[in-house]
Amino acid sequence: MREEWGRLVALLLSQFRRIDLAEDALGDAVEAASRTWPVDGVPDNPAGWLMTAAKRRVVDRLRTEAVAARKQQLLLTDAERHQEGARTMADSGSLVEDDVLRLVLMCAHPALAPESASALSLRLVLGVPTSDIARLFLVPAPTMAARITRAKKRIVGAGIPFAVPDASALPGRLDTVAQTTYLAFTAGYAPGTGPDLLRAELSGEAIRLARVVLGLRPDEPSLLALLALMLLQHSRRDARVSDGRLVLLAEQDRTRWHHDEVAEATRLLAAPCLGGPVTPLTASYVLQARIAAEHATVASAAETRWDRIVGLYDLLLQIAPSPSARLARAVAVAEDRGAAAGLDALEGLEIPDSHRPAAVRAELLSRAGETDAARAAYDQAIAACRNDVERAFLTSQRDGLG
Repeated sequence: MREEWGRLVALLLSQFRRIDLAEDALGDAVEAASRTWPVDGVPDNPAGWLMTAAKRRVVDRLRTEAVAARKQQLLLTDAERHQEGARTMADSGSLVEDDVLRLVLMCAHPALAPESASALSLRLVLGVPTSDIARLFLVPAPTMAARITRAKKRIVGAGIPFAVPDASALPGRLDTVAQTTYLAFTAGYAPGTGPDLLRAELSGEAIRLARVVLGLRPDEPSLLALLALMLLQHSRRDARVSDGRLVLLAEQDRTRWHHDEVAEATRLLAAPCLGGPVTPLTASYVLQARIAAEHATVASAAETRWDRIVGLYDLLLQIAPSPSARLARAVAVAEDRGAAAGLDALEGLEIPDSHRPAAVRAELLSRAGETDAARAAYDQAIAACRNDVERAFLTSQRDGLG
């Protein structure tokens, strides 16, 4: 259902023009499906079933509002919209991608702060759980829930249209769209919660959105660099999990990587527009993509040039400093110069509600022979981890300390 979420929200919004009703109605429909499908069986057309159920709820809500306000005309309009919606569903297909793009661009309206716009898109368009969005932004879940609610009210209150802006307005929204796309990709690449190590369909949807927007702006440097970055990371998806267990990068079967995607990303990175002056956002994507390419273009883990990766992280931290980049640099430093140097690079680093700093510290302490300290760090990481596969991996690592 996750992959259908954005498409169904877009269709509901295109028919009823009420962002609050569209999301609530679809949420109710999904909840109803979770109760009835296990008993009655999954329908032949799950998306159609959800759409029908959601539309009924929207209509019920509109009728209730109309009666309460004694606005009989609204009921007539509702009926007209219902009929129009049925026609739209009947010939849906080629317009679906445009509808999803309209939704993303609507959320990227300049009336919304970029962070709010990205959070709203992740929730509304791609159905990412609010708790996972909160982890991406390093804020508590209630704070993120309130931010998303305010963004929805802002859209309704400001009368922001559900439409692709004209050519003059599009460039001003591209950075927000790019950031949203990468956050969506990250939510699929490394889910903060739940039973899955990765949600490849969500990452794939982010890549598809990037391609759609790139089709409108084919020479946009930020989009070219972002697509390259995502392709390089996505190319490893089949090798990251084996029998439900996490497989570290160094131990992955590289024949299972999607080398056609690596080749496409490499071509994108060679685009002339990425060789000259670029914005800080584009530069950050380029650097991250070049780091990913260092892994993707060598035949074995032993051939990885960790010294070059450390240098690229140093540049990235100058342009776009973040706790996550600093953590990744510490890993690279440890691989290049040893566990002690990695631990020094980790000094003082904390990421709220994240288990990853403690997990890296535990691994490096283990390599350094500090078993008791490593066990304590693993305990800390396990307690903070909300992803089932990662938690199982950390537990096995701790138990392996003896």
